Amino acid sequence: MLTPEEFREEYPTEKLEAELPEWPVSSLRDIQHLYGRLYTLATAGGGEYAAYLTPDQANDLIGTEESLIVVRVDLSGKQPTLDSDEPVRVTQYTDDRVQQVAHCKYNAARGIDHSVTHRSGRNSDPEKLARYACERLTKWATDDVVQSSADDHPDGSVIHGLAAVGRDETALDRIRSAVKAELGGATTALLTVKVRREAGADYEWPGDVAVFNEAMRARKLSKLVSKGEAENSAGEATDLISGRRTRTVGTAEDPLNYFLGKQMEKFPGLDPDEAWRSHPISEDGAVTLMNAEEFVDACSYRTFNADVYYLPYFLGRPSAEENYLLYAALYAVTQADDPEPVQEFYDRFGEHVQEYDGRLRFYVAAVMKHQMSRFDVYGETLNGSIHYPTEVGVEHEHVTNSWVFNEDEESNDDRSPPMPSHEDWALTDPFEHDQKVREMVASGAYLYRTFPFTDEDTDATVDDERIDVHVSILAGEPIPRRQLVSAYVERLTDWGGDGVPELLVASQFAQLCALENAGLVTTTDTDATEPILIEGTDYDTMQPDAPQTDGGTATLSRTEKLESFIDQTDSLADPERRGAFLLGALVGQVGTYQQGYHDRSTTVIDQYPIKSMTKTKIKRITQEVIDKDVVYSREMAKKGSNINSTMYKEVTNAIVETMAGNDPSDWKISTDDLRFYYALGLTYGMNDRSTTEDDTENGTTDETTETNE
Repeated sequence: MLTPEEFREEYPTEKLEAELPEWPVSSLRDIQHLYGRLYTLATAGGGEYAAYLTPDQANDLIGTEESLIVVRVDLSGKQPTLDSDEPVRVTQYTDDRVQQVAHCKYNAARGIDHSVTHRSGRNSDPEKLARYACERLTKWATDDVVQSSADDHPDGSVIHGLAAVGRDETALDRIRSAVKAELGGATTALLTVKVRREAGADYEWPGDVAVFNEAMRARKLSKLVSKGEAENSAGEATDLISGRRTRTVGTAEDPLNYFLGKQMEKFPGLDPDEAWRSHPISEDGAVTLMNAEEFVDACSYRTFNADVYYLPYFLGRPSAEENYLLYAALYAVTQADDPEPVQEFYDRFGEHVQEYDGRLRFYVAAVMKHQMSRFDVYGETLNGSIHYPTEVGVEHEHVTNSWVFNEDEESNDDRSPPMPSHEDWALTDPFEHDQKVREMVASGAYLYRTFPFTDEDTDATVDDERIDVHVSILAGEPIPRRQLVSAYVERLTDWGGDGVPELLVASQFAQLCALENAGLVTTTDTDATEPILIEGTDYDTMQPDAPQTDGGTATLSRTEKLESFIDQTDSLADPERRGAFLLGALVGQVGTYQQGYHDRSTTVIDQYPIKSMTKTKIKRITQEVIDKDVVYSREMAKKGSNINSTMYKEVTNAIVETMAGNDPSDWKISTDDLRFYYALGLTYGMNDRSTTEDDTENGTTDETTETNE
């Protein structure tokens, strides 16, 4: 395959534009066709038959000894015969012979290749290679399709001459003897023929003889109209790709296997022989689609038990410069030892995104390969953009580096931020680089860390939300918030560890904020006809609501921290979610106190787990936990603490204010919403490590306990 530099040199602008389609790229088939043309140009070159050749199938043989075995047939006399002096020549397969041998591979276990040139199995012994050499005359030349092609071609006598020599057992014995005598032992080789058509003329390679090329083309096309259940799926129709009226085939292969004769259950009433009417692809177009396989496969990666395809293209008809850039990116991903397509394309295209004014797009699809020829497509879009995973990574970093996750190291404040973080939990780590998060977004690890697990031994299903949301993020298609929250809660309620998974909740919260800030989350309003895009809060630029001093931001009291967090968290503007969050915060604070100062093995955190929380229980649980807060506050007062109300009055006061005249049993939020924001509150309360509370209203200081030390 040509390097990008060699490709540009071989195909200057005018030549490249003449070789590539003149129609715009607007469908998956157009993308595949363009990939196929680029691949053909880079491997087999241009010309009428280039798309049918597979020169890359023997790249490993170039430059190796005894890698090309040539049977020499003399057709210049009255009767076809083998060359009298040298019936077989064993030589080296080299770069300059790639076009000459005109090899066309047929992927069949026991079949012969489409071209007269055939590749042997690996390390075949001389006896087997001798048989393959004879089959160029006895099997390929006598194939029905090859013979029919010869009958219709003015130079058909060349093929008939090969078949005639193949019927001569003496000639075949000479071939067998010559192959065994010339070879030093087992080897892997291409086997082909050269013919001399006129006395005294040079022997010609298959690539220079038109009838060989035509027979090869006919044989390859015959497999496109008779595979699977179809016997002859071909007819005159308008080509889906070019829009031209031509002979089309209906069971054309393609790297994604989206339309197959065997998949009749996916296309009710499909008659494979009539498939050319519903899915017409021109003969040359069908072969070009097949040639896209290496590029298409290189642009895929495995996640959630499915293959995700991430295919770059330029909307409309790409310019020559855009095609050079596209080819360079496709070449790079095919050459990478461990390709990461999204990262590779970001490195290649990132600096050009603005330059191409939104025309750079990505086809994104998640495909489950059940069998060799039965694929299911779980989600797809033509509108993917490299912008989206990058934007999510940047926004996630903004959130985790904000005051909500990241403690101010320059401050003497001994209080913790609202959310916990840990270097081993990448989605909470304030110092995690956005590139790392972007890689997780692209690979699927971003959702794997927050969404529910599935049985590792079971294939993903069409309703696997991880795949659905993953494709939506890559494509920039907004996701309903209820879908995200539902998935988060399922993961939380499946938690198998002890206590509350605080870092998991913090990861989910950071992810939700990042997706909202990237414009990828919607909510449904009862008064709206369309989902409403949520404009999330940017914690990175918004400071906590605290007075400024000469040395910077003053120390936040617990009340200020709570009010700032609630004010700056979009979803907590809803009083019902806020009520669930506040209850969780109080349970977290009281439970941590019980564990730290009463050494209780079972705390209110254990008594009121996330999975058991319902609207009918909220009122009772709230009263019980407030009562416990009062009891423990009196207990601390008796021990000499200067508490003039309750330990966690900033939370209890907010709960009373939020729930006043609002019976939780009448709340409209879903149970998933209730549980998620209750879990968020638990995490907030359990992460509160403050030791004092400045009561700025009363001008006094209420001492509290060290709740998490």
